[in-house]
Amino acid sequence: MASVASRFQDRFAGLRVAVLLPCYNEEVAIARTVEAFRSSLPGATVYVYDNNSRDRTIEVAQAAGAVVRSERMQGKGNVVRRMFADIEADVYVLSDGDLTYDADAAPALIERLLDEQLDMVVGARKSEVELAYRRGHRLGNRMLTGMLARLFGRSFSDILSGYRVFSRRFVKSFPVLSAGFEIETEISIHALELRMPVAEIVTAYAARPEGSTSKLSTYRDGWRILRTIVTLFRIERPILFFGGIAGALALLAVLLAIPLGVTYWHTGQVPRLPTAVLVTGLSIVATLSFFTGLILDTVVRGRREVRRLAYLAVPIVQG
Repeated sequence: MASVASRFQDRFAGLRVAVLLPCYNEEVAIARTVEAFRSSLPGATVYVYDNNSRDRTIEVAQAAGAVVRSERMQGKGNVVRRMFADIEADVYVLSDGDLTYDADAAPALIERLLDEQLDMVVGARKSEVELAYRRGHRLGNRMLTGMLARLFGRSFSDILSGYRVFSRRFVKSFPVLSAGFEIETEISIHALELRMPVAEIVTAYAARPEGSTSKLSTYRDGWRILRTIVTLFRIERPILFFGGIAGALALLAVLLAIPLGVTYWHTGQVPRLPTAVLVTGLSIVATLSFFTGLILDTVVRGRREVRRLAYLAVPIVQG
Protein backbone atom coordinates (compact mmCIF):
# COMPACT_ATOMS: atom_id res chain seq x y z
CA MET A 1 0.00 0.00 0.00
CA ALA A 2 3.04 2.30 0.24
CA SER A 3 3.07 2.71 -3.54
CA VAL A 4 -0.63 3.60 -3.47
CA ALA A 5 -0.01 6.28 -0.85
CA SER A 6 2.97 7.59 -2.82
CA ARG A 7 0.95 7.73 -6.06
CA PHE A 8 -1.84 9.51 -4.25
CA GLN A 9 0.58 12.07 -2.81
CA ASP A 10 2.07 12.77 -6.24
CA ARG A 11 -1.28 13.06 -8.01
CA PHE A 12 -3.08 15.17 -5.45
CA ALA A 13 -0.27 17.32 -4.14
CA GLY A 14 -1.63 20.50 -2.61
CA LEU A 15 -5.00 18.95 -1.82
CA ARG A 16 -6.08 19.64 1.77
CA VAL A 17 -7.10 16.33 3.31
CA ALA A 18 -8.44 16.17 6.86
CA VAL A 19 -8.80 12.87 8.73
CA LEU A 20 -11.47 13.18 11.43
CA LEU A 21 -11.37 10.79 14.39
CA PRO A 22 -14.03 11.25 17.09
CA CYS A 23 -12.81 9.51 20.25
CA TYR A 24 -14.07 8.46 23.65
CA ASN A 25 -11.74 6.42 25.85
CA GLU A 26 -9.57 5.11 22.99
CA GLU A 27 -6.18 5.19 24.72
CA VAL A 28 -5.39 1.63 23.61
CA ALA A 29 -6.01 2.11 19.88
CA ILE A 30 -5.73 5.80 19.03
CA ALA A 31 -1.95 5.95 18.54
CA ARG A 32 -1.90 3.13 15.99
CA THR A 33 -4.97 4.59 14.26
CA VAL A 34 -3.31 7.99 13.88
CA GLU A 35 -0.07 6.42 12.66
CA ALA A 36 -1.95 4.27 10.13
CA PHE A 37 -3.71 7.26 8.56
CA ARG A 38 -0.54 9.38 8.57
CA SER A 39 1.21 6.54 6.72
CA SER A 40 -1.56 5.96 4.15
CA LEU A 41 -2.24 9.68 3.58
CA PRO A 42 1.09 11.55 3.70
CA GLY A 43 0.46 15.26 4.01
CA ALA A 44 -3.02 14.87 5.50
CA THR A 45 -3.83 16.45 8.84
CA VAL A 46 -5.21 14.00 11.40
CA TYR A 47 -7.67 15.55 13.85
CA VAL A 48 -8.66 13.76 17.05
CA TYR A 49 -11.69 15.22 18.82
CA ASP A 50 -11.87 13.94 22.36
CA ASN A 51 -15.35 13.52 23.82
CA ASN A 52 -14.79 13.64 27.61
CA SER A 53 -12.46 10.64 27.75
CA ARG A 54 -11.48 9.46 31.22
CA ASP A 55 -8.25 7.81 30.09
CA ARG A 56 -5.09 9.10 28.36
CA THR A 57 -6.62 9.44 24.88
CA ILE A 58 -5.59 13.10 24.54
CA GLU A 59 -1.95 12.59 25.58
CA VAL A 60 -1.51 9.48 23.44
CA ALA A 61 -3.06 11.13 20.36
CA GLN A 62 -0.86 14.20 20.73
CA ALA A 63 2.25 12.04 21.05
CA ALA A 64 1.25 10.22 17.85
CA GLY A 65 1.19 13.50 15.92
CA ALA A 66 -2.52 14.30 15.76
CA VAL A 67 -4.12 17.70 16.18
CA VAL A 68 -6.21 17.18 19.31
CA ARG A 69 -9.30 19.16 20.23
CA SER A 70 -12.20 18.59 22.61
CA GLU A 71 -15.99 18.56 22.42
CA ARG A 72 -17.80 18.59 25.77
CA MET A 73 -21.29 17.70 24.51
CA GLN A 74 -21.41 13.91 24.80
CA GLY A 75 -22.25 11.85 21.73
CA LYS A 76 -20.71 11.08 18.35
CA GLY A 77 -23.21 13.28 16.51
CA ASN A 78 -22.21 16.27 18.61
CA VAL A 79 -18.54 15.61 17.87
CA VAL A 80 -19.13 15.29 14.12
CA ARG A 81 -21.12 18.54 14.14
CA ARG A 82 -18.20 20.33 15.77
CA MET A 83 -15.64 18.82 13.41
CA PHE A 84 -17.63 19.71 10.29
CA ALA A 85 -18.02 23.29 11.53
CA ASP A 86 -14.43 23.88 12.65
CA ILE A 87 -12.21 22.16 10.10
CA GLU A 88 -11.41 23.62 6.70
CA ALA A 89 -10.29 21.14 4.02
CA ASP A 90 -10.94 19.98 0.46
CA VAL A 91 -11.56 16.34 1.37
CA TYR A 92 -12.70 14.92 4.69
CA VAL A 93 -12.06 11.35 5.84
CA LEU A 94 -14.29 10.33 8.75
CA SER A 95 -13.32 7.22 10.67
CA ASP A 96 -13.19 5.86 14.23
CA GLY A 97 -10.25 5.90 16.59
CA ASP A 98 -10.53 2.20 17.51
CA LEU A 99 -8.33 0.72 14.74
CA THR A 100 -11.23 -1.24 13.20
CA TYR A 101 -11.30 0.51 9.81
CA ASP A 102 -8.64 -0.05 7.17
CA ALA A 103 -6.61 3.14 6.86
CA ASP A 104 -4.81 1.75 3.78
CA ALA A 105 -8.12 1.96 1.88
CA ALA A 106 -8.33 5.74 2.33
CA PRO A 107 -6.37 6.69 -0.84
CA ALA A 108 -8.68 4.53 -2.99
CA LEU A 109 -11.77 6.09 -1.38
CA ILE A 110 -10.46 9.60 -2.03
CA GLU A 111 -9.45 8.79 -5.62
CA ARG A 112 -12.97 7.50 -6.30
CA LEU A 113 -14.44 10.67 -4.78
CA LEU A 114 -12.29 12.98 -6.90
CA ASP A 115 -12.23 11.01 -10.15
CA GLU A 116 -16.02 10.79 -10.33
CA GLN A 117 -16.65 14.15 -8.61
CA LEU A 118 -18.73 12.51 -5.90
CA ASP A 119 -19.86 14.00 -2.61
CA MET A 120 -19.50 10.88 -0.48
CA VAL A 121 -17.86 7.48 -0.69
CA VAL A 122 -18.82 4.94 1.96
CA GLY A 123 -16.40 2.28 3.14
CA ALA A 124 -18.81 -0.67 3.33
CA ARG A 125 -17.55 -3.07 5.98
CA LYS A 126 -16.42 -6.61 5.17
CA SER A 127 -15.24 -8.64 8.13
CA GLU A 128 -14.00 -12.21 8.39
CA VAL A 129 -13.84 -11.97 12.19
CA GLU A 130 -17.04 -12.61 14.14
CA LEU A 131 -15.88 -10.43 17.05
CA ALA A 132 -15.30 -7.50 14.70
CA TYR A 133 -18.89 -7.25 13.55
CA ARG A 134 -21.29 -9.05 15.87
CA ARG A 135 -24.20 -11.05 14.50
CA GLY A 136 -26.77 -8.80 16.18
CA HIS A 137 -25.22 -5.74 14.56
CA ARG A 138 -25.21 -7.46 11.16
CA LEU A 139 -28.90 -8.32 11.45
CA GLY A 140 -29.82 -4.85 12.67
CA ASN A 141 -27.84 -3.24 9.87
CA ARG A 142 -29.62 -5.35 7.23
CA MET A 143 -33.04 -4.54 8.70
CA LEU A 144 -32.36 -0.82 8.88
CA THR A 145 -30.81 -0.79 5.40
CA GLY A 146 -33.89 -2.51 3.97
CA MET A 147 -36.22 -0.13 5.78
CA LEU A 148 -34.30 2.86 4.44
CA ALA A 149 -34.56 1.50 0.89
CA ARG A 150 -38.33 1.05 1.22
CA LEU A 151 -38.86 4.49 2.71
CA PHE A 152 -36.56 6.50 0.46
CA GLY A 153 -36.40 4.43 -2.71
CA ARG A 154 -32.69 3.58 -2.60
CA SER A 155 -30.04 2.90 -0.01
CA PHE A 156 -26.49 1.83 0.74
CA SER A 157 -25.44 -1.70 1.57
CA ASP A 158 -23.98 -0.49 4.88
CA ILE A 159 -25.78 2.61 6.16
CA LEU A 160 -24.14 2.34 9.59
CA SER A 161 -20.53 2.41 8.41
CA GLY A 162 -18.48 5.05 10.20
CA TYR A 163 -15.82 5.07 7.46
CA ARG A 164 -16.68 7.73 4.89
CA VAL A 165 -14.98 10.24 2.64
CA PHE A 166 -16.75 13.55 1.97
CA SER A 167 -16.37 16.47 -0.37
CA ARG A 168 -16.19 19.94 1.09
CA ARG A 169 -19.54 20.64 -0.57
CA PHE A 170 -21.19 17.89 1.49
CA VAL A 171 -19.60 18.82 4.81
CA LYS A 172 -20.32 22.53 4.64
CA SER A 173 -23.95 22.12 3.59
CA PHE A 174 -24.94 19.31 5.97
CA PRO A 175 -26.96 20.47 9.02
CA VAL A 176 -26.00 17.86 11.63
CA LEU A 177 -28.95 17.33 13.97
CA SER A 178 -28.13 13.98 15.60
CA ALA A 179 -26.43 13.73 18.96
CA GLY A 180 -25.26 10.11 19.07
CA PHE A 181 -24.45 7.07 16.96
CA GLU A 182 -27.47 7.69 14.72
CA ILE A 183 -25.31 10.25 12.90
CA GLU A 184 -24.41 7.70 10.18
CA THR A 185 -28.10 7.17 9.42
CA GLU A 186 -28.69 10.91 9.19
CA ILE A 187 -25.73 11.31 6.83
CA SER A 188 -27.04 8.54 4.58
CA ILE A 189 -30.56 9.97 4.46
CA HIS A 190 -29.24 13.48 3.74
CA ALA A 191 -27.29 12.19 0.73
CA LEU A 192 -30.24 10.16 -0.55
CA GLU A 193 -32.75 12.95 -0.04
CA LEU A 194 -30.74 15.51 -2.01
CA ARG A 195 -29.84 12.87 -4.63
CA MET A 196 -26.13 13.51 -4.24
CA PRO A 197 -23.63 11.54 -6.33
CA VAL A 198 -22.30 8.87 -3.97
CA ALA A 199 -20.59 5.48 -4.11
CA GLU A 200 -19.50 2.55 -1.95
CA ILE A 201 -16.26 0.61 -1.79
CA VAL A 202 -15.94 -2.58 0.24
CA THR A 203 -13.23 -2.22 2.89
CA ALA A 204 -11.84 -4.52 5.53
CA TYR A 205 -13.20 -4.30 9.06
CA ALA A 206 -11.16 -5.66 11.97
CA ALA A 207 -11.77 -6.47 15.60
CA ARG A 208 -10.83 -3.94 18.23
CA PRO A 209 -7.36 -4.42 19.73
CA GLU A 210 -7.19 -6.26 23.03
CA GLY A 211 -8.04 -3.99 25.93
CA SER A 212 -10.32 -1.74 23.86
CA THR A 213 -14.07 -1.88 24.50
CA SER A 214 -16.95 -0.98 22.21
CA LYS A 215 -19.24 1.93 23.10
CA LEU A 216 -22.13 0.54 21.03
CA SER A 217 -25.25 -1.07 22.46
CA THR A 218 -27.08 -3.27 19.96
CA TYR A 219 -30.57 -2.59 21.30
CA ARG A 220 -30.25 0.97 22.65
CA ASP A 221 -28.44 2.38 19.63
CA GLY A 222 -30.55 0.28 17.25
CA TRP A 223 -33.69 1.80 18.74
CA ARG A 224 -32.24 5.31 18.40
CA ILE A 225 -31.37 4.68 14.76
CA LEU A 226 -34.84 3.28 14.06
CA ARG A 227 -36.40 6.30 15.72
CA THR A 228 -34.20 8.58 13.59
CA ILE A 229 -35.39 6.87 10.39
CA VAL A 230 -39.06 7.20 11.37
CA THR A 231 -38.60 10.84 12.39
CA LEU A 232 -36.81 11.73 9.17
CA PHE A 233 -39.46 9.85 7.18
CA ARG A 234 -42.14 11.96 8.87
CA ILE A 235 -40.20 15.13 8.10
CA GLU A 236 -39.07 14.30 4.56
CA ARG A 237 -42.12 12.32 3.33
CA PRO A 238 -45.08 13.92 5.12
CA ILE A 239 -47.60 13.09 2.40
CA LEU A 240 -46.82 9.38 2.76
CA PHE A 241 -46.54 9.46 6.54
CA PHE A 242 -49.73 11.38 7.28
CA GLY A 243 -51.46 9.89 4.24
CA GLY A 244 -50.80 6.43 5.67
CA ILE A 245 -52.32 7.46 8.99
CA ALA A 246 -55.30 8.96 7.19
CA GLY A 247 -55.80 5.79 5.17
CA ALA A 248 -55.68 3.57 8.28
CA LEU A 249 -58.20 5.76 10.12
CA ALA A 250 -60.48 5.95 7.12
CA LEU A 251 -60.40 2.15 6.70
CA LEU A 252 -61.26 1.68 10.38
CA ALA A 253 -64.12 4.16 10.04
CA VAL A 254 -65.50 2.27 7.02
CA LEU A 255 -65.30 -1.08 8.82
CA LEU A 256 -67.17 0.32 11.81
CA ALA A 257 -69.72 2.05 9.58
CA ILE A 258 -70.69 -1.06 7.57
CA PRO A 259 -72.79 -2.66 10.36
CA LEU A 260 -74.40 0.72 11.03
CA GLY A 261 -75.30 1.07 7.37
CA VAL A 262 -76.79 -2.42 7.24
CA THR A 263 -78.90 -1.76 10.35
CA TYR A 264 -80.07 1.58 8.99
CA TRP A 265 -81.00 -0.06 5.67
CA HIS A 266 -83.24 -2.59 7.38
CA THR A 267 -84.70 -0.53 10.23
CA GLY A 268 -84.22 3.11 9.27
CA GLN A 269 -82.58 3.67 12.67
CA VAL A 270 -79.07 4.07 14.09
CA PRO A 271 -79.30 2.38 17.51
CA ARG A 272 -75.55 2.39 18.25
CA LEU A 273 -75.06 6.14 18.59
CA PRO A 274 -71.58 5.94 20.24
CA THR A 275 -70.29 3.93 17.27
CA ALA A 276 -71.75 6.47 14.87
CA VAL A 277 -70.02 9.29 16.77
CA LEU A 278 -66.75 7.32 16.69
CA VAL A 279 -67.05 6.81 12.92
CA THR A 280 -67.66 10.53 12.43
CA GLY A 281 -64.65 11.40 14.60
CA LEU A 282 -62.37 8.97 12.78
CA SER A 283 -63.46 10.39 9.42
CA ILE A 284 -62.74 13.94 10.54
CA VAL A 285 -59.30 13.04 11.94
CA ALA A 286 -58.46 11.09 8.74
CA THR A 287 -59.35 14.11 6.62
CA LEU A 288 -57.31 16.44 8.83
CA SER A 289 -54.33 14.06 8.68
CA PHE A 290 -54.48 13.89 4.88
CA PHE A 291 -54.54 17.66 4.45
CA THR A 292 -51.78 18.03 7.06
CA GLY A 293 -49.61 15.84 4.86
CA LEU A 294 -50.45 17.92 1.78
CA ILE A 295 -49.58 21.20 3.53
CA LEU A 296 -46.35 19.88 5.04
CA ASP A 297 -45.32 18.40 1.70
CA THR A 298 -45.37 21.90 0.22
CA VAL A 299 -43.31 23.21 3.13
CA VAL A 300 -40.78 20.38 2.82
CA ARG A 301 -40.42 20.99 -0.91
CA GLY A 302 -39.49 24.62 -0.27
CA ARG A 303 -37.07 23.66 2.49
CA ARG A 304 -35.48 21.03 0.25
CA GLU A 305 -34.94 23.62 -2.46
CA VAL A 306 -33.19 25.88 0.05
CA ARG A 307 -30.96 23.00 1.19
CA ARG A 308 -30.15 22.17 -2.41
CA LEU A 309 -29.17 25.77 -3.15
CA ALA A 310 -26.98 25.86 -0.02
CA TYR A 311 -25.32 22.65 -1.21
CA LEU A 312 -24.70 24.07 -4.70
CA ALA A 313 -23.29 27.30 -3.26
CA VAL A 314 -20.16 25.46 -2.11
CA PRO A 315 -17.73 25.01 -5.03
CA ILE A 316 -16.63 21.47 -5.84
CA VAL A 317 -12.93 20.58 -5.66
CA GLN A 318 -11.53 19.53 -9.01
CA GLY A 319 -9.37 16.40 -8.67
